[in-house]
Amino acid sequence: MSAADLFDPEAETRDLADQKQKDEPVYRKQIEYLFARSEFYREKFKAAGFKTPESVGGLDDLRHLPFTVKDELRASQAGHLPLGKQLAAPLDDVVRIYSTSGTSGTPLYIPVTQGDLKRWVQTSNRSYFAAGIRPHHRVVTTYNSGPFVAGAVHESMIALGVRMVPVGSGNTDRLLTALERFQVQAMPGTPSYFLYIAEAARARGIDPAACGLETLVAGGEPGGGEPEVRAQIEAAFNAKVHEVMGLGEMSISMFGEGPEQAGMNFLARDYIHMELIDPETGETLPFEDGVQGEPVYTHLQQEAAPLLRFRSRDHVTVSMGPVASGRTGPRIRCIGRTDDMLIVRGVNIFPSAIREVVNQFRPDVSGIMLVRPSRQGVQQLPPLPVHVEAAEGSSPGAGLGEAIEKAIRAKLVVTTRVEVVPFGSLPRTDYKTKLVHHFDAAG
Repeated sequence: MSAADLFDPEAETRDLADQKQKDEPVYRKQIEYLFARSEFYREKFKAAGFKTPESVGGLDDLRHLPFTVKDELRASQAGHLPLGKQLAAPLDDVVRIYSTSGTSGTPLYIPVTQGDLKRWVQTSNRSYFAAGIRPHHRVVTTYNSGPFVAGAVHESMIALGVRMVPVGSGNTDRLLTALERFQVQAMPGTPSYFLYIAEAARARGIDPAACGLETLVAGGEPGGGEPEVRAQIEAAFNAKVHEVMGLGEMSISMFGEGPEQAGMNFLARDYIHMELIDPETGETLPFEDGVQGEPVYTHLQQEAAPLLRFRSRDHVTVSMGPVASGRTGPRIRCIGRTDDMLIVRGVNIFPSAIREVVNQFRPDVSGIMLVRPSRQGVQQLPPLPVHVEAAEGSSPGAGLGEAIEKAIRAKLVVTTRVEVVPFGSLPRTDYKTKLVHHFDAAG
């Protein structure tokens, strides 16, 4: 591939040692900024025994610094309105205030300056370009412009120069009309929404494969990288699926998957430093093929509310080595989030892993499933209840649930109780799909 196939060729193909050398003085300057401007971090540094920026050291010393977690930021904002002690720029310099969904607690507000937003857009454009979106494309957007960080995707698309058809979430009929009428080439969205769109299109007599789409950019939740889910979406739309991933507190679309479809490259270089840790011990892990861990992120040039060693709570598998596009650096696949992880008699289980097994039983199942724990909390007793939706128009035999249970047991070492439910009985969504619901959970 040529440099024309990369949005930012020099940055995306930079040697990792050169990247670290480039980041070192920028990181030290960010630490000086935190000491000078962030009351939140001045207190954290003092509590950890660091009295000056020089005492913090460089990137090799990051592992000695404390982590930052979302609950700390929420508590700071609750106690110090409007944006907490972590606000490090004048409020008048803040041009956007986004928020998290609050599904796991009180929403966290995320301020950005004009400079922050510019860096977000640059990072995002690297990711979307990797995923196949080009300036000449017509793009239908499924994200609303607010209040969530995903709304900044609109600004990224405008900067990339696409011909945009903004639809947003909450109106699938309008989206289907746009797809059929305008023959758009690209569409960002969540994997679960792509499947719902295909289902809704067929119900209206529209063939999703005839809508002209070339690339579907999957983000917001795990799934786009699961082979069975990806194959299902690609077959429905006759288009390629490429994953992107961001984190609201850090930046939009820090990762993007190139034409190789071999995992998402870390494309936030220059602006964010990434570590990998063991989520249980907090110890740093190497970036090597097959290593699993939790990414931890540090801003390098953020102004409004820079974060240091922010725990993502994502669990990823790492791939290294060259790819045909020439992009360097770690590639990842997201396995799931701590928020969704369950422990069944000492075995850690992510619902996305159960979904991968369930999808092996297509075409007898629709691919939609729901874990319904029998008790509150992470710790669960076997068998773990799982509802699996039958395929449309199918009448699965009595042995399907038992076969799925055996497959889950063989691959994941977890005992489940699978109930096959009728097609259409499990919830659909136009954004992120929850794979775990505690409907019947005892306290």
